[in-house]
Amino acid sequence: MTTGVVVLLVVVSACVKQRPTGGLSKLKPCRLPGIGEELLCGKLTVFENRETRTGRTIELNIVVLPAVNQKTKAEPVFNLAGGPGASSVNAAGFYAGPGKEYRRKHDVVCVDQRGTGESNRLAIWRAKTASYYLSEMFPIDYVKRMRHALEQRADLTKYTTSIAMDDLDEVRAWLGYDRINLFGESYGTQAALVYMRRHPEHVHSAILLGVAPTDLKMPLHHSESAARAMDLLLGECERDAKCNAAFPQIRDDWKNVLAQLEKQPAHVEYSPPGKSAAPTTVEIQRGVFAEKIRSWMYDRDKGARIPLIVHHAAGGDFALFLQQAIAPSIPDFLADGMYLSVTCAEDVPFINHEEAARLNGNNPFGDYRVSQQTRACGMWPRGEIPADFLEPVRSIAPVLIFSGNMDPVTPPKYGEEVARHLPNSRHVIIPEAGHGVDGLTDPGCIDRIAIEFLEKGDAKNLDVSCVERMAPPPFVIK
Repeated sequence: MTTGVVVLLVVVSACVKQRPTGGLSKLKPCRLPGIGEELLCGKLTVFENRETRTGRTIELNIVVLPAVNQKTKAEPVFNLAGGPGASSVNAAGFYAGPGKEYRRKHDVVCVDQRGTGESNRLAIWRAKTASYYLSEMFPIDYVKRMRHALEQRADLTKYTTSIAMDDLDEVRAWLGYDRINLFGESYGTQAALVYMRRHPEHVHSAILLGVAPTDLKMPLHHSESAARAMDLLLGECERDAKCNAAFPQIRDDWKNVLAQLEKQPAHVEYSPPGKSAAPTTVEIQRGVFAEKIRSWMYDRDKGARIPLIVHHAAGGDFALFLQQAIAPSIPDFLADGMYLSVTCAEDVPFINHEEAARLNGNNPFGDYRVSQQTRACGMWPRGEIPADFLEPVRSIAPVLIFSGNMDPVTPPKYGEEVARHLPNSRHVIIPEAGHGVDGLTDPGCIDRIAIEFLEKGDAKNLDVSCVERMAPPPFVIK
């Protein structure tokens, strides 16, 4: 599960330079690529094995974007990245630019979770060729090679969410904060929930975007959620005059291309960009094709091209599919080893395969993700998790929850499920959003609501009317 960037249209003036005090004095001024202002950076050393507190250590990478006024600031906002496997520090550019309004009253703290970013990232290099982008998610040789390489520098059982959230609390204490605001997106929402359970006395509030409950058992329901989102997307195409005129049989196109790929993979000539690159023949498997389509529904910009791509593919023309598929995408920004260390401990062991077969048997997205991750986890060390990990998280802290109605991985029902156990929460459904608000008009709507929530400390009385006006981009029809 992965994360879209929340964009804020309000930009405030540059931070007034102030000498850091208290816990922030432990950090040093720094500059990050692409960010014009000076930030604060540091490393906190923690034991990889937090129980024994012996042996190998990890340097947690920390970036703080200070509040505009350090004398009157309120509780900080801790950013929790998605994935699992994304870097929180990568969000610094947002809070230094379009999201700067968050810092009017709050420090923003980005901590690369253990196994991500510059906190002992659990990943190995892979050549980004056409075959890479069209390969299985977790090829057997790749998983074996990755495990062998990473075990030279990590105990792969010590990178679970609960351990990481204890790291985060150690960072909180080291920086001198008492209570904090959590802002999680996608997997980051699950991490926030785990923190709320383990360290409730230090939670001031939480904002959750694209909620992943602790009992989600990724990727058991990926196909179910994707089929729902695809049905909604194709329904929008049918109701749109231009889209329907261009693709009058779009549901048949979708069924037909999957049926063709089920019979046999497509073999297509692909010409890489660049004058000197020779054409090559690539193979497109059914599972890979469907998974690409599923992932493109996260982002409404990419989703707007899906009917066009499906229509051409049903006629045997995969050029548009390859154009979008052979390009950087969500997996490129995740640490695969960390992804497996989390999901192989917290999700996959609890998947009932009879239930999976029943859920996904007649589903257009099929059993691809379950089979890929089950196979990979069979080759990966399994960490231990707390006995209550899958139980609902209960908290009296104020919590603001956002769900996208078109989300192909964490649809609104999960937001409802989490909200039932959070009496001071509010669940806001964004009618046209996918997994995040990328591609919608006025994405800053979500930030305005979130900032109002942070100021009031109450989710009940917020102006959320702007979500109804957030519109998707038009369908691309040629």
